[in-house]
Amino acid sequence: MLRTNMRFPLLSLAQAYHQDRGIKLPLLDAEVLQAHAPPFVKKENAGDAPNHTLAFSRLQRRRSYMKKREKPAEPAQDAAKSNGASQPPAENLSVPKDIDLVALPQLCFPAGLQIYRDCREDSYHFLVFTDVCGNRTYGVVVQYHRPIQHNNHSTSLRLYTTYGICVISKYPYYSALRDCLSCLLIQLKTCRLMEFEERVNEFSAKLALVPVPPPGQLHVEFSLRPLQIVLPSREDKDRPAVDLDLHLPFLCFRPRELLEVVTCILMEQRMVFCSTDWARLTLVAECLMLYIHPLQWQHPFVPILSRQMLDFVMAPTSFLMGCHIHHIEEIVSVSLKLGSWVFCSKCLDRNADLPSTPCAARDCFIKRAEGLQIHYDLEVCHLGTGTDVNVLRAKRRDWQRRLNTEIQRITLELIVNIFGEVLDHLNYEHRVFNSEEFLRSREITDQKFYQKVLDTHIFHSFLRDRLNGKMDAFTRMELSTRSETHKTRSMADYPRRPTMHEMALKCTSPETRLSKKLGMSLPNLSEHAPIDRTRQTFQLPCAPIGLHVLEKPIKTFKLPELPPPLSYHYVQNYYSDLINQLGRVMVLMGPSDSSLMARYHYLRGFVSFVAGKRLDALGDFQNLYKTDTDIFPVELVTALVDSLDKEERAQADQRPELIRLLSRVKREHERERARPPEYGTIKKFRLPKTHMQLEDFVRSVQESGIVKDLSTIHRLFDALTVGQQKQVDPDVFRYFYTIWKETEAEAQDVDLPVAVLKHMEHNECVYKLSSSVKTNYGVGKIAMTQRRLFLLTEGRAGYVEITKFRDIEVRSYTLLLLRIPSLKIKSSLKKEVFEANLKSECDLWNLMVKEMWAGRKMADEHKDPQYMQQALTNALLMDAVVGCLQSQKAIFAASKLAYFDRMKLEVPMMVTKTTSETLKHKINPSLDLTSQQAVDVLLYTPGQLGVADADGGGNPKLWCARSDGKVLVFDAASWSMQQNAVQVGMSRVNCMLGVNQQQLWIGSQDSVIYIINPCSMACNKQLTEHRSEVTGLCVNIQPCSLLVAYSCSAEGTVIVWDVSTLQVRKNFSLSCGRLQSLQLHKGTLWCCKCNGNITLFNILHLHSGLLTFSCCLLLDEKEQLWSGSADSGQLCVWRCGDLSGTFQKIQLPDCTGVLCMIKVKDQIWVGGHGCSSGMSRGKIYVVDAERHSVEKELVAHTDSVQTLSSAEDRYVLSGSAGQDGKIAIWKVE
Repeated sequence: MLRTNMRFPLLSLAQAYHQDRGIKLPLLDAEVLQAHAPPFVKKENAGDAPNHTLAFSRLQRRRSYMKKREKPAEPAQDAAKSNGASQPPAENLSVPKDIDLVALPQLCFPAGLQIYRDCREDSYHFLVFTDVCGNRTYGVVVQYHRPIQHNNHSTSLRLYTTYGICVISKYPYYSALRDCLSCLLIQLKTCRLMEFEERVNEFSAKLALVPVPPPGQLHVEFSLRPLQIVLPSREDKDRPAVDLDLHLPFLCFRPRELLEVVTCILMEQRMVFCSTDWARLTLVAECLMLYIHPLQWQHPFVPILSRQMLDFVMAPTSFLMGCHIHHIEEIVSVSLKLGSWVFCSKCLDRNADLPSTPCAARDCFIKRAEGLQIHYDLEVCHLGTGTDVNVLRAKRRDWQRRLNTEIQRITLELIVNIFGEVLDHLNYEHRVFNSEEFLRSREITDQKFYQKVLDTHIFHSFLRDRLNGKMDAFTRMELSTRSETHKTRSMADYPRRPTMHEMALKCTSPETRLSKKLGMSLPNLSEHAPIDRTRQTFQLPCAPIGLHVLEKPIKTFKLPELPPPLSYHYVQNYYSDLINQLGRVMVLMGPSDSSLMARYHYLRGFVSFVAGKRLDALGDFQNLYKTDTDIFPVELVTALVDSLDKEERAQADQRPELIRLLSRVKREHERERARPPEYGTIKKFRLPKTHMQLEDFVRSVQESGIVKDLSTIHRLFDALTVGQQKQVDPDVFRYFYTIWKETEAEAQDVDLPVAVLKHMEHNECVYKLSSSVKTNYGVGKIAMTQRRLFLLTEGRAGYVEITKFRDIEVRSYTLLLLRIPSLKIKSSLKKEVFEANLKSECDLWNLMVKEMWAGRKMADEHKDPQYMQQALTNALLMDAVVGCLQSQKAIFAASKLAYFDRMKLEVPMMVTKTTSETLKHKINPSLDLTSQQAVDVLLYTPGQLGVADADGGGNPKLWCARSDGKVLVFDAASWSMQQNAVQVGMSRVNCMLGVNQQQLWIGSQDSVIYIINPCSMACNKQLTEHRSEVTGLCVNIQPCSLLVAYSCSAEGTVIVWDVSTLQVRKNFSLSCGRLQSLQLHKGTLWCCKCNGNITLFNILHLHSGLLTFSCCLLLDEKEQLWSGSADSGQLCVWRCGDLSGTFQKIQLPDCTGVLCMIKVKDQIWVGGHGCSSGMSRGKIYVVDAERHSVEKELVAHTDSVQTLSSAEDRYVLSGSAGQDGKIAIWKVE
């Protein structure tokens, strides 16, 4: 809290004015009179009597900043007499860090300190301070006027001087602090001058008692008579609090002009804003910073320049500054020399060649902005006049909050539309951004914009966050607005080419064309009902603007009445009342809204910390860590832990939950310190300049984005090094890369007429065009897509289908007749053989067509579209290798890439009829990686079609836990990727359980149970009570609809959880080598031990049997226990009532081990490993539960089947170990 005024010449000026009323009143220089900063009370002052009078003793009042030259210090003995105690020098008072008290008066009075002949209206403006590290501090200044005291009391001869009060905060609470100052002025205007400092000091101390709300939907309200003031919370931890009117720029600029301003910010131009109102400068500038979120301005940000600071606009770097419009002529003259931009309300001074915002994003933003309802009077014109000012303010505040939310959604939509497709050109493993490829994928009219933006600091910071996997508002919107093409992109590894749908868009007008996107589509195995999978520019619903958008309800917590703030006892009582009030609210609220409960834990923990109750604070933060890790204040808790004294640490060591919290905070801190240096680096792809061994070659190919698969890159390395030393020349690689990109560009430039496009699927792409050749179908170019070959006839362009790859018929040992340089293809659907005279291209087309045919056959037989994707990549690599080598050995070298054509000779392509009829589809969840990861756990969760995800509905989902500790989410209606990998710790996942529609529990090897919300995909809750890896989960509904979950860990601990509160109801330990899993059967908990025994537990007793197995399955209706062993091909069936009696054995043919079992209808599906065609394979056996006979033997995995899941008894999903790493989808009969 700072108060500024010029004191010395005022009396002399008043005397001169009394003598000559025509005297010109000069501008004066202001200076700081007082500075008030916390802490305002200390524990050592508690010895004072707890009454209000002593709280305002002279000792407290002297806590203000005064210069010695203004008030000479008293001798020590005189001070002791007057105060009863010695006083420290005033200069020792700490002022807010990084606040320059010398420059502050200039900012509080940017136009200079003026003397007036009449009393002016109070005025407010806002400040932003930035330190050398880029951290910002915010200030709100009020200027008010008081008469200059003079012996002549005539009001007609009175002069008025301006006083300024500035409140500085770490948080941008502009509106709230302005309201606080408004309340203060009511007191200051009626108080005597000698009481002035006391009132300001008390006001400052009261503000220090108000806690800042945590991120989320909990706001804080407090009373500062006569107003009720609300501190809004941040929407999430990555966003600042929004406490201003975000529609102000829309009142100053038209949407197109506003886009130009945003474009200048994204390009890091020199910008100066001019206005007649000082307050407007900061508010508009802050709005613009919120508009570009999550991008952050990296350069000088000075929204207000005083008249003494105008030379700042000569700075050679990028900046955003603001000044009064009186100085516009000086600013414009400077901007003409430096190329700066000057912005005024309703006017833009265009001094530079500014590229336009990308067309599709611009049109979408303008359409949305024109629909905004930004005039409050139109909203309340039908209402009567209110009489309660706080009620009126609450209504206005609620309207503004909803409008702010809508504006944030629109501006975030703009940023996603501009930068969303950047993610498709990132290599996360090598931290590479292929900027050249990204630019080539942009519309020609948009390329100039991106060329300037891609080189800015603001974009570099944005890239770093993307490569680090930051889950912020941008990522969430980008994921939620992905089209089917984007959802399947992580499941397809096609080289980028424009789809037929995108080619069709070229025929439309520019106004209706959507942003260009290269196609990477998943083959449509059914070959019918094509889906439009093109990514469209995202646009929120345009029907009435989102003031009626459904959002989380806002809760407001009202603080107790603020106490006399300068008395330690009153302050401590206030903290106690606040903690008790929070506790009562939490008890009444119940466990229904865990998110809101987490915010109350945060707030109470923070208040307890400030009040000195550190152990209570740790308890609240422990509950917060369990409930919502997203808002867990790591730095605050680290400081809290470091502040514990020996006695408090000893008490904490006696509480297990606090020990766990302390250890986790320590691990998080160590992990942050051990973060690798490359975590913040970003590389642009550069062609190599030296010879490359295999390792260097692999890295260069992966960074280029051509292909990720290691085995494919190894084959490419062999092809490029045929007949020479095993290293790739940099010139050879450059030629290869150039030809690859040229081929890609040629495919993009293919101009297919509408008559041709109608024969193609929407997601089909042209990947290869031959030169013009003569065929028996006419003269034209042979075109290859991922599905077919067709002839693009010359002259009057037409379409003649040659064949689809799956319809090619092999008459003899080869597809092509090589006696003459011609290509002959026989289709099973046509009698006539297609023949083309390809001359020198014949051998290459021979290799490509054979590889595509073999890949198509493999894909159809194994129901695995990845085979076709790999075959297409191999064919295009062949083309690039032949073009690169340009020698006689080129075809031989390219043949090294004919993987599927060679595989069909080495390995039988056919699968068994039973497998082919039962297998529906296959998914590769590791396609975004360079090597396969094992599928550890699969879980299917049902959905409700026609119901929004937020309401617990939506499409069903398939949850896949990979061996790298990441969980992927697939849309089980289309089997497309729905969510990027969710990281649940750093260890492998052992088990998953869908507890209810709001909670999905994941047991990890790091001893933590992670809880994911299936609707929001957020993983922000954790249960940390287990001491070793969590191995099993199950759930049970007890009487009174009480939902209870059970979990077990490897060392034998079993914990019973109340699902609604996430509290432990009971726990017990079993003596065993390793507890593997647990299941419920008629009120009894069955626990499976790794050594092969089974343990039964119920409320009354605990006993164990002597069974030997590694996995088990309980059939409630049949009272049977089925067991299997990892090193045996037998199943054992036991009667639950007589485990010591005889059991029945079921021999599984060619099975060497059983790893998992599930019940589906009247069948038992068993997953394991066995032998097939003399090789070890993953196998699935379908066993009839009644007859105990094997009905089916299914072979579709090349490694062990280690997890099974049922999809509503219609499909069974199987996941295999690391050598295969795929998911198979099976039909259930």
